[in-house]
Amino acid sequence: MNISAEKDDEMPADRLWTIQDLSYYLGVPVATLYQWRCQNFGPAGSRMGRFVRYRPKDVRAWVASRVALDAA
Repeated sequence: MNISAEKDDEMPADRLWTIQDLSYYLGVPVATLYQWRCQNFGPAGSRMGRFVRYRPKDVRAWVASRVALDAA
């Protein structure tokens, strides 16, 4: 499932994002996200069994920090 305006309104605020959700949000291929994870780059994710999940607030904070670095 990808994040869209209508789905975002229906999802609980504390719902964790899948790697596909993160890919859609950032506009980055899933394979790139896995590479970033191996390089300890990108937003913090947590393993839930065999799955990786991301907290939306952590993703948004990471994006804000990257934008701040690019602006400096």
